[in-house]
Amino acid sequence: MRETDNIRSVVSTLPDKPGVYQFIDATGTILYVGKARSLRKRVASYFTGNQSGKTRVMLSRATDLRHIVVDNESEALLLENSLIKKHQPRYNIMLKDDKTYPWICVKNEHFPRVFLTRKLIPDGSSYYGPYTSVPAVKTLLELIRHLFQIRTCSLPLTEKSIADGRYRVCLEYHMGNCKAPCVGLIEETEYNLQIERIKEIIKGDLSGVTAYLESMMKQFAAELRYEEAQKIKEKLDQLAKYRSKSVVVNSSVRNVDVFGCSVDGDSMYVSYMKVVSGAIVQSWSVELKMRMEEDRESLLSTAVTEIRHRVSSDSPEIIVPFMPDILIDNVKYLVPKRGDRHKLLELATRNALFFRLEREKKAAEQSRETRTEKNLAKMKNDLHMPVLPVHIECFDNSNIQGESAVAACVVFRNGRPSNREYRHYNIKTVTGPDDFASMEEVIYRRYRRLLDEEKSLPQLVVIDGGKGQLSSAMKSLEALGLRGKITVIGIAKRLEEIYFPGDSVPIYLDKNSITLKIIQQLRNEAHRFGINFHREKRSSVMNRSILDEIPGIGEKTKELLLKEFGSVKKISEASLPELERVAGRKKAAILVQKFKK
Repeated sequence: MRETDNIRSVVSTLPDKPGVYQFIDATGTILYVGKARSLRKRVASYFTGNQSGKTRVMLSRATDLRHIVVDNESEALLLENSLIKKHQPRYNIMLKDDKTYPWICVKNEHFPRVFLTRKLIPDGSSYYGPYTSVPAVKTLLELIRHLFQIRTCSLPLTEKSIADGRYRVCLEYHMGNCKAPCVGLIEETEYNLQIERIKEIIKGDLSGVTAYLESMMKQFAAELRYEEAQKIKEKLDQLAKYRSKSVVVNSSVRNVDVFGCSVDGDSMYVSYMKVVSGAIVQSWSVELKMRMEEDRESLLSTAVTEIRHRVSSDSPEIIVPFMPDILIDNVKYLVPKRGDRHKLLELATRNALFFRLEREKKAAEQSRETRTEKNLAKMKNDLHMPVLPVHIECFDNSNIQGESAVAACVVFRNGRPSNREYRHYNIKTVTGPDDFASMEEVIYRRYRRLLDEEKSLPQLVVIDGGKGQLSSAMKSLEALGLRGKITVIGIAKRLEEIYFPGDSVPIYLDKNSITLKIIQQLRNEAHRFGINFHREKRSSVMNRSILDEIPGIGEKTKELLLKEFGSVKKISEASLPELERVAGRKKAAILVQKFKK
């Protein structure tokens, strides 16, 4: 604590002016950077009252305090943002942005290109964005290429290379998509004028471009150049169509930045919208992770500064849900309570909430995936498998004294049931109650088909039964050349014994083991699926076998009777009038006579 006492003793010497302070550890590493209206009061607050655990840990590591005095609060805010970016201190707010968003680049070169990129290169080019939707960027670039004939090639077009006739026109020129600056068919000043119009469109200001195109259309019409005037009109229609896709609020809202936020625990989710001439032309959402006990006003000022810097915004008006702790000079802040600006704020706030819910859902999915991976890794170790059991199949037989024999196959992927892949089988080659032969048949049929259809095989096969059923399954797998390529186990129901092929001694898994729980779930699911199919088949066989024995009762009549009464038992209990209503007088008499016998 001696170092902290040294820092505490310096507090009284700090100026009562705006500035930035830095806590430094013994190695000279910057632990934390903060801004302040008054350096003396802000730093002194660290040594008064109760501090959070993180703040106490940071102070215990700090051995030195540095400060920089600036002229005003706005400069302190900008300097803090710059220092945090440069040094990335451990205890500062972290802006979490795990996506690489697309930008529109206007390249710094002769006859500039305009294209989509995810890499920002400090070469003097102009970058606009970031955009959260790639289709939106592509739509915008498509509009630009329809309106202006700019080049898409990457040729180094210099005055000398063009004058020397180094290049030839390409297909883009012949298709009318480019004015061929490579052979000098357009002056660079005229080309750059198009680029300025393009920049206006990207920024969302369509008024200047629209006025320019309208004047051209009128000029062509006055000169009786109607075909060219029609082409300009088509471009104006495209502009109007593009604008109609934007979210329009009120054209009186000219050039505004809107920030909505949602706070949850140690995170603030901020949604930014750029509004130009009443249309939302850009939106972006970020998460700010608190490292210390920052208040929401401080977090908002950080978000506003960082986002405006990233999107190169110079909007003179900022709409916020509450006032940040430090304001930017020459910018008007508004906290609207009603009207169009309030609607914009509500929209931004909803976007922040949706972004927060999306991040929470994603985090939950990642947590579930991590848990699934751990469970599968545990199964792999417990069952001595060479790979993770991502794809598991389990088999079960069902019959009553050999009648209506069926088998079920259930499929699990990533530890969860894949219901669409469940299969049931009618046993075809076995007579009488022979579970071993039935298992041998169904295993052969299942994996013969997967091999023929060149589908992926499971990493683990679970046989519901002991050594006998397991041995039968292995006969089929060996016949198919799959022995040793798939891990196969049998589970005996009585003591939950796990058997491996060729080993007469079972293993016993802990009853709380996740491996045993998944195997039990597989076994129970296969049993349920098989029993349901067996009941359906048995019911169908019983119903049809009795009715089939009655002469004069055809297939259509049987269907009508079963549909009306539900079962043969209820048909036999029905009265003569009830049967006559469904089957007619003659057939009803036959049914009554048969059931009396």
